Amino acid sequence: MPLFLRRSLRMPPSTFDAIALVLAEKFHVDPALVQPRSTLDSLGLDSLGLMEFVFAVEDRFDVRIPEERLDPRQAGVTLEQLATLLDEAVAAKTVTDAAAG
Repeated sequence: MPLFLRRSLRMPPSTFDAIALVLAEKFHVDPALVQPRSTLDSLGLDSLGLMEFVFAVEDRFDVRIPEERLDPRQAGVTLEQLATLLDEAVAAKTVTDAAAG
């Protein structure tokens, strides 16, 4: 069993774990390729697949990351950077929702 799945059985899943799960379940990416420093372009997804992957993780977290903050076609974007952007977007959404509610 991949490390991210074993770890998620013992504790609440981290953002990275959730990203890894999306990659494994929906995009059938080899778990050995899914590391925090893996770049989006190293995952074996074509450009359409990369866009679909970003939309899938945005949907998973119910947020949108502006394209100026994340362009999956840009070389060198890592899964760790994606996780950080998602955490920031979730935090911002939480503040906005709290202020509106």
